[in-house]
Amino acid sequence: MGKFSYKAVDKKGEHVTGTIEASDRKSAVLSLTNEGHLVTELVEKAKSSGSAVSLLQGFDLSKSLKLGGARVSSKDILAMTSQLGTALRAGLPLLNGLELIHQQQNKSGMKEMLADLINSVSSGKSLSEAMEKHEKIFSPLYLSMIRVGEAGGILDQTTSQLAGILTRDEKIKTNMKNASAYPIFVLLIGLASVVIIITWILPSILKTIQDTGALLPLPTRILLGISGFTKAVLTTATGWIVLAMIIAGIIYFFRWTKNQGRLQWDTFKLRIPILGSVLRTIAVGRFARTLGALTKGGVIILEALSVVRDTLGNELLGREIDIVADKVKRGEPLAEPLSVSGYFPPLLVQITSIGEETGKLDEMLLNAAETFDMEADAALNRFMAIFPAILILMLALVIGFIIVATLLPIVMMTLSGGAF
Repeated sequence: MGKFSYKAVDKKGEHVTGTIEASDRKSAVLSLTNEGHLVTELVEKAKSSGSAVSLLQGFDLSKSLKLGGARVSSKDILAMTSQLGTALRAGLPLLNGLELIHQQQNKSGMKEMLADLINSVSSGKSLSEAMEKHEKIFSPLYLSMIRVGEAGGILDQTTSQLAGILTRDEKIKTNMKNASAYPIFVLLIGLASVVIIITWILPSILKTIQDTGALLPLPTRILLGISGFTKAVLTTATGWIVLAMIIAGIIYFFRWTKNQGRLQWDTFKLRIPILGSVLRTIAVGRFARTLGALTKGGVIILEALSVVRDTLGNELLGREIDIVADKVKRGEPLAEPLSVSGYFPPLLVQITSIGEETGKLDEMLLNAAETFDMEADAALNRFMAIFPAILILMLALVIGFIIVATLLPIVMMTLSGGAF
């Protein structure tokens, strides 16, 4: 039996606090619910069971850490999680499972990290406590799921759920990289060729026409202006300073989108045609799968929402979850604020409402996640079919402008008999 301290709202709407003894978190929540309490916070006081679910930031699959000179990637963590889940389901003790995975590793970074986990677990620490030392590798969601598994004695189930979540996100990331690699490569080569042409080749071609003193067509004058600017940037000291300032501006912009301007940037992304729909569909699927997995493990709804908030990959949607959590804390059912938000599809609202009424919210969300994932795959495939065409069209427009600006004065000279 463990001892839990809790904060809740009673039938009269008043906030109450206290402690309760229960075998696990799920039993504690069930007991308090039967007494008419809506639990808003539940912290296990027993030291051996680990801490409360962490309310930390960001679930980012791209996070990795260099250990011993070798990079630990998201794919490495996915493979380790799948192997650990298989070992636990086969009945192996946790420590033996970690040792087995360690023996199969070839990357020095993974071997070093697993060796540290083995040493920590063998010295009496829980797996979640051992993983907290590597917070740059293991996301808050990952640590929270491991804590849930340890507290409820269902570590084999939570590792399997984690493997599913990581597999899904890795698939999306891989598909986007594969689909965009070729068109981006073509675009970069094309732009490099364009820079060479307008900087060194075109000026010599147009020099003869320019020396006549006649007024050149506007497209040609624009092209010559761009040509002069790029040549100055690439061949003079002042130009290199300007280029350095442009690069610094780009770096600042990307840092701004990840910090102060994250909300504005994420809002803009959701408004981009096609791409915004893709991002929203992916976020909804991740919301359903993650919230379902956490509630199934016994995490109370407010703590689960706090973790889910940072797994969506979009600050605007994250702030909508904050509003939803605040309303749930005041006693509203989860479905109502999701519906009012307007950012979540009616199907998710309906499934959430049915899940709350039947007491099977976790099962309903996990089943619905498959549907949302299929929709996300379809939306992603549509976007990936259009995205290469857009990049190539952009390159074609640039090349077309160069051709028109180059040929236009020659054609005009021919039509006018040699003079403008």
